[in-house]
Amino acid sequence: MDFAIIASNIDIYLEGLKNTLILVSISLIFGLVMAIPLAVLRTSGNLYVQAPIRAFVYFFRGTPLLVQMFLVYYGFGQFEAMRESVLWPLFREAYFCALFTFALNTCAYTTEIIRGSIVATPHGEIEAARAAGMSTFLMLRRIVLPSAFRRALPAYSNEIIFMLHGSSLASVITIIDITGAARIVNSRYYSPWEAFLTAAVFYMAITFTIVFFVRKLEKLWQRHLMPLEQLDTKIEAPSI
Repeated sequence: MDFAIIASNIDIYLEGLKNTLILVSISLIFGLVMAIPLAVLRTSGNLYVQAPIRAFVYFFRGTPLLVQMFLVYYGFGQFEAMRESVLWPLFREAYFCALFTFALNTCAYTTEIIRGSIVATPHGEIEAARAAGMSTFLMLRRIVLPSAFRRALPAYSNEIIFMLHGSSLASVITIIDITGAARIVNSRYYSPWEAFLTAAVFYMAITFTIVFFVRKLEKLWQRHLMPLEQLDTKIEAPSI
């Protein structure tokens, strides 16, 4: 294997790395912002409130991400109303279509993750909040959602990694991400091992970085549940 090919084309991989990080980061931010209110509404007992959210979640969880991206990138263009709308300058760009699809996809999965964590909130915490005279909104902000976020963190970290790996599909609609960079190098030099092995190393490095920071965050959020002997700081007995 000749990795001199990679060294001479590292700028393409760096561009792909930048595009991948931007796509994944913005998609996760928008997906999380949309998922929080949807998850709260998903726990409502009103069927008319739940039904459209459930339909949205089931569609994006029940269909492949690649099909969703094709529907947005290729499908919207066949409607004349879309081509004549003010949104067309956005949806004719591959970058926006990928970002739009990724955000909706991760929103659907995150909605279910947070919903499950909200449902798992101990009933005693809710009763204590009500006994303290908290309103529903205040109880959600101070008790339910912070508690739910702590429980949802391990599952949400998996969603971040899945979104990172799923972003490799952006290359099929002409976006130069990490996988797109590997495809360019392979098409130039016919060296699939070098090209895609390098892409795999980039993905692994990002994945290990995500896991590292999530574990740090999880340790911080779960600090109050850890045994005293596992805490970094020692509690000294008060002097008499």
